[in-house]
Amino acid sequence: MASILVHITHGLEAPTRAALGFLVAKAALDEGHQVTLFLAGDAVQLLRDAVLDNLIGLGTGKLREHYDALVAGGAKFYVSGMSAKSRGLLEAELAGKPAEFAMPNVLVRLSLEHDRMFTY
Repeated sequence: MASILVHITHGLEAPTRAALGFLVAKAALDEGHQVTLFLAGDAVQLLRDAVLDNLIGLGTGKLREHYDALVAGGAKFYVSGMSAKSRGLLEAELAGKPAEFAMPNVLVRLSLEHDRMFTY
């Protein structure tokens, strides 16, 4: 079993790419790998309930389905604190979600701790 880090920087402006990141993370989880996602830039908005419920990528499926499978499988989520602040994502919007705010040094640490890293 490998540890996989998926770094997603695209959000509503690129729904297919955003959903693809979640789909690849889900595929890795389905294969038995440990999965961590780090959302930065416009991707921080992907954890808003309205986005989770409505974003569908072209050929990459529904974001909510991928997210729910990742949560059920124990994936960890980190959200760039600086990106969240600049996009108005509040801590209350993450309540009940397995996600925590993190600074860029956490992304660097995670990239060195994981066996592979994919970026979308």
